[in-house]
Amino acid sequence: MVYSTKDEIPLYSGVKLLTLNYIITLQLGKRNMTVLVDTGSDLTWVQCEPCKLCYSQQDPILNPGLSRSYKSVARNSSSCQSLEGATGFAGVCGADQKNSCNYVVNYGDGSYTRGELGRERLYVGKTYVKDFVFGCGRNNKGLFGGASGILGLGRSNLSLISQTSKKFDGVFSYCLPSTEVDSSGSLTFGWDASVYKNSTPISYTKMISNPEPSTFYFLNLTSFSIGGVAIQAPGFATGRTLIDSGTVISRLVPSVYNALKTEFLTQFSGYPTAPSYSILDTCFNLSAYENVNIPTLNMHFEDTVNVNVDVLGMFYFAKDDASQVCLALASLSSEDEVGIIGNFQQRNLRIVYDTNIMFVFSTM
Repeated sequence: MVYSTKDEIPLYSGVKLLTLNYIITLQLGKRNMTVLVDTGSDLTWVQCEPCKLCYSQQDPILNPGLSRSYKSVARNSSSCQSLEGATGFAGVCGADQKNSCNYVVNYGDGSYTRGELGRERLYVGKTYVKDFVFGCGRNNKGLFGGASGILGLGRSNLSLISQTSKKFDGVFSYCLPSTEVDSSGSLTFGWDASVYKNSTPISYTKMISNPEPSTFYFLNLTSFSIGGVAIQAPGFATGRTLIDSGTVISRLVPSVYNALKTEFLTQFSGYPTAPSYSILDTCFNLSAYENVNIPTLNMHFEDTVNVNVDVLGMFYFAKDDASQVCLALASLSSEDEVGIIGNFQQRNLRIVYDTNIMFVFSTM
C-alpha cells in the first residue's frame, strides 16, 4: 500500500500548547487526542483516567473504561515483552493483580510517564490500526505542554512505524513548519515521491546501524560550515549523531560546538552580548537593530549531502523585544555523549525516513 498525498496529516507547531515541539491530532477509540510527534520515542501514550498524577492538557483525558474496544495488554504477551527494547524498562505486573502490563518511560529532561499498556482502535488521518498498542498513562509529569501525550515514531516493535510496517514498509516523512501558530506542515506514511517531487534539491544519505540503542535514527554528520567556512573538530569522527523531532535544540559534543561557536562569533561580530539563557550560552542584544546579517549554517552528511539550516533555525528569541537572542545550538557535557539534531534545525525541510536503508532530505 502506498500512502497517497490526499491522506497527508496536518502537523503544527505546539506553541499554542506551550511547547516548541510539533503536534498532530489522532483518534483513539472515539476520542481526539493532540500528541507530540517524536522520532526519539517508541511507545505512543496518552494520559488516562483514573489518573494518579496528570498535568493539564488541552483535550479531555482519555477514559478507557468508557470504550468497548479498549483491552488491557497481558503481562505474558509479546507486546509486554517488547517494552524493554522500547523504553529500557521491562513490563511488570499491574498492582491490581489482573495480569496487566505496567510500563515506565523516563525522558532525558526529567519528564516521565507511567501506566499500563492497552489496545485500542487508532485512526491517524485515514490510517486505521485495529488493536494499536499504546501506553495508558496514569502518572505523568514533565515538559509536554498541553498535549495529551506522545506519538512514538521510533524503530522498536511498539512504535507506530513498526505497528504499521505491513502497510507502509517502515517509511514516513514530515515537514516541520515555523513556530507561528497558523503555520502548518505535514506527516505522511509510505513512500510517496509526489510529496516532494517539485522540491529541489533532493539528497540521500545512509542511515547508520547503531546497536546502542538501535531504536534511534543515526546519521553520519561529517561537518558543519558557517558562512561557507568549514568547521573541523575531533567530534565529527565518532559517526554517532541522532536526528530527533522530539528534541528542540540541537546538542553537539564540546569540540564541535566550541569550533562552530568560535567561527560564528568571528563572522557575527560587533553586536552587543546578552546573558545566557538556559542551555544557550551565546546570546546577543539585538533590540537596537532593524536588520541583522546572519551567517548561513550548513550541515554536511555522509554521501556528500549538504543541508542548509533555515534562517529561523539559527536564533532562539528568549525575549520578544530581541534584547536576548541566542544561537540555537548547545553543547553536551562530554565528547562521549551522542549528538542530537533537534527540530529547530529541521524546519522547512521534507525529511523522509526509510527505516530500512536511508534518509532523504529535500527543501520545501
